[in-house]
Amino acid sequence: VQVAESGGGLVQPGGSLQLSCVVSGLTRPFGAFSMRWYRQTPGNEREWVARIDTTGVRRNYADSVKGRFTISRDNSKKAVYLQMDNLKPEDTAVYYCSAQYGGAPEVWGQGTQVTVSS
Repeated sequence: VQVAESGGGLVQPGGSLQLSCVVSGLTRPFGAFSMRWYRQTPGNEREWVARIDTTGVRRNYADSVKGRFTISRDNSKKAVYLQMDNLKPEDTAVYYCSAQYGGAPEVWGQGTQVTVSS
């Protein structure tokens, strides 16, 4: 399984970005994987940001992004998205996507840099 994130960049405070994560090399249906977004800044632990279950119905968010970020998935494209609105400088981080089948270890991507600055 390979996970590839894209869509990061530089944005001004209050702006928006949409991150994408595409999964390939699957031996099971993409719809069987729960998907998560995390972020990490230098010297800090990786922070969980959002999760979406296999059906796309159940979504959970960290308090720090609730009401500003939206996670979604398109099983036909084997993709998950993170719509980030009203971005703040403290959202600056490398954002990672993970795919998990059942209780198996999460599979991570290489990350995409998001910088929020004026």
